[in-house]
Amino acid sequence: MTEGFKRPGGEMASRPLHFIWIVDCSGSMMGEKIQSLNYAIRQTIPDMQSAADENPNAQLFIRAVKFSEGASWHIAAPTPIEAFEWIDLEADGVTDMGKAFELVADQLQMPPMPERALPPVLVLLSDGQPTDQYKKSLERLLSLPWGKKAVKIAIAIGSDADLTVLQEFMNNNELPVLQANNPQALIKYIKWASTIAKQVSSPNSSVIGMSSQKTAIDTAALPIASDEDSDVW
Repeated sequence: MTEGFKRPGGEMASRPLHFIWIVDCSGSMMGEKIQSLNYAIRQTIPDMQSAADENPNAQLFIRAVKFSEGASWHIAAPTPIEAFEWIDLEADGVTDMGKAFELVADQLQMPPMPERALPPVLVLLSDGQPTDQYKKSLERLLSLPWGKKAVKIAIAIGSDADLTVLQEFMNNNELPVLQANNPQALIKYIKWASTIAKQVSSPNSSVIGMSSQKTAIDTAALPIASDEDSDVW
């Protein structure tokens, strides 16, 4: 699949939409947390594929960053959703979140990001506090045109997650940090986050080019997660 093929006459048929999972793989994620995360992301794939089939206005590309002792691309190439497969993550080490922000910022520059793309979707999942100096890296990410325009969702896994940092990442007081205190809640929130790409790429979306207007996200379908669903982390 190519990014931004054109119809005869030069009109662009679709625009790329880059969706990036940013996943905490520190040692505290070991066990049920990382297992639930892997399960949930795998479960989102068929629905994201169906949504992409229904929307010719966008070409959905998925990739993933993992961070613990340092950060690296878990799935490096922007992969068309039709060909995307999740590779299970394992947990170990510390929480170098700032390194992950650097990797994402590198990819949101133009180039490699095309100017005529839809706003990227960044989903950050973490259960702890950064163990590196993350602020400069986050400031760089948020200062980029596509960093400002990106739809940023943060999911706090368990009660020890640093909600302040996650809110700083989102940089949007209209959206809450999603608090997942058990496996059921985590799965619900990951599935909801995966639907954001469909909202961004909708023909009715208010997003046009590189305007400074924030992308409006419909939170009406946001699932209600109860601590009574199962054991609390």
